[in-house]
This record gives sequence, structure tokens and C-alpha cells, in this order.
Amino acid sequence: MPIIKWNPWDDMDKFFDEFNRFPAVNKKTMDFIPAVNIYQEKNDVVVETSLAGIDPSDVEVSIENDVLIIMGKSEKKTEVDDKNYYRKEMSFGSFHRSIPLPAHVVGGDAKASFENGILKIQVPTEDKKKSKNIKIEIKKK
Repeated sequence: MPIIKWNPWDDMDKFFDEFNRFPAVNKKTMDFIPAVNIYQEKNDVVVETSLAGIDPSDVEVSIENDVLIIMGKSEKKTEVDDKNYYRKEMSFGSFHRSIPLPAHVVGGDAKASFENGILKIQVPTEDKKKSKNIKIEIKKK
């Protein structure tokens, strides 16, 4: 049998590969963290997140100081006993995601829709290009 030289970096690579295999799970609390896509569409910032299997009525969306906050819960709806699993990768529980938006937005005009397990939030950007004329008040002596 040949002797294989041990390289500690190989073990570290295996460790991090295993650790990062499931990016949608918070390793500390094992809560679900939904992944997001953010892009610009005309005058809107659009945020999409996959919430497959989650009831949209269990999701709350708010915007504060140009930060989008998505929170809710996903519930385990299975009759299988925990000890009967061979592998358990799907996470359930509450989730909370705060996403700084890349532009100043008008949060009060945001729209959200839920279709085929995808939550899509459209937030209009604040138009900074409009100039504001300020009338000078002249006081007479």
C-alpha cells in the first residue's frame, strides 16, 4: 500500500466545502435564510426571493431607511418521525432578512407579489435629479 503524504490544507478544504454546502441555512440557529436577487428595472429596484412551500400570509415585508426587511416562518408539515431520516437538509422555522437597497427608494409606493413560490418586491427609486427651486423670501426694512 502506497504512503500518502498528509496535507492539513486538504482537510481544511473538505471542512469548508462541507460547511458551505448549504448557504441557505444559518449554522448557529439552523433557521432558514432566503436567498435574494436584486436588480434595477426602469425606475424600480426589484428584489426576488424564493419562498417555495411558504404561505405568503406568513410573510411580512417592510422598508425602513432604504433597508428592505423580509420576515416570516416556514412550518414543518410532515408526519415522518425525526429518527427515520437518512438525510435532513430542509430547514424550517422563522426567517428574517434585512437587505440594504442600492438606491434611495420611496418605500410607501412599494409593491409585492407572490407567484410560483417567488416573492417579488418592486420599490420605486427616489428621483434625485429633479431640482427643487427655493423661493427667496425678501424682507423689507
